[in-house]
Amino acid sequence: MADTAFYCTLSHEGILAVRGPDANKFLQGQVTCNLNYLTDEHSSLGARCTPKGRMQSSFRAVSVSDGYLLAMASELLDAQLTDLKKYAVFSKSKLADESHDWLRFGLSGGDHVLHSLGLQLAQASDSVARAMELLAVRLPDGRAELWCPASQADALQAQLSSHLQEAPLNDWLLAQIRAGVGQVVGATREMFIPQMINLQALDGVSFKKGCYTGQEIVARMQYLGKLKRRLYRLHLDDSQVPAAATPLFSAVHSSSVGEVVIAAQSATGVELLAVLQDDAAADGRIHLGSADGSMLNVLDLPYTLDSNREIQR
Repeated sequence: MADTAFYCTLSHEGILAVRGPDANKFLQGQVTCNLNYLTDEHSSLGARCTPKGRMQSSFRAVSVSDGYLLAMASELLDAQLTDLKKYAVFSKSKLADESHDWLRFGLSGGDHVLHSLGLQLAQASDSVARAMELLAVRLPDGRAELWCPASQADALQAQLSSHLQEAPLNDWLLAQIRAGVGQVVGATREMFIPQMINLQALDGVSFKKGCYTGQEIVARMQYLGKLKRRLYRLHLDDSQVPAAATPLFSAVHSSSVGEVVIAAQSATGVELLAVLQDDAAADGRIHLGSADGSMLNVLDLPYTLDSNREIQR
């Protein structure tokens, strides 16, 4: 169903809100993306890193009238909220878990439904459209997210059901994998720097915004380093979906050469994104879970890495 029109509830993610007069100033020093690029018509992917450049969370950020909403894996929210509050103590910012205040739907092939709701969403990636209290976000592969206040959720879902078939979350994740968009979850917290999941290729890292936590490491890797691990898309001829952080092995090395980032069932088995060493990917003999585990095959990603373009943001 990942290739057909459908909608599903994005139940795997929650909303961290940063509101107040200092929301921009405070959060700008915490995240990889440039919040000054966010407008009523533009959103951004981004991440929050440790001082060593390892991602504690990744998210989709949208602006609201008094601050920002960050959609991220639900299991990361409590820890991120607790940690951020330590730094916000002297800032005129209010941080809160607003997961219960919002409901988010994923739409594939659902632009006609958005139009019926008064949402004229542009085709450009990261675009945002708003109508009343609803907002829609365009994703890199053409899919869309539809955000609504929880009070409107039942009526909105009924309207979606009249136009689109409801699909399981797996189908949404499969489309995300095919779009090459990785994300941090609880099991992979602090495992990767942003470039390892190609976040810079998806405009989720700004190299011109100035300082933020972990910025020195991230910038050094972009300008001076040679990244040996990056995001790959792979296929597994199996029906069992591996968990995030499951190690990958190769005949090239005697130890693990990577980890699963996100995985979902497909019509022919399992597709996944994994952070993998380049030499192991080039060799092609990649195994799941152990040196003699199930064999994986490398698939194409829908974009190419371009360091010259990436550093322009």
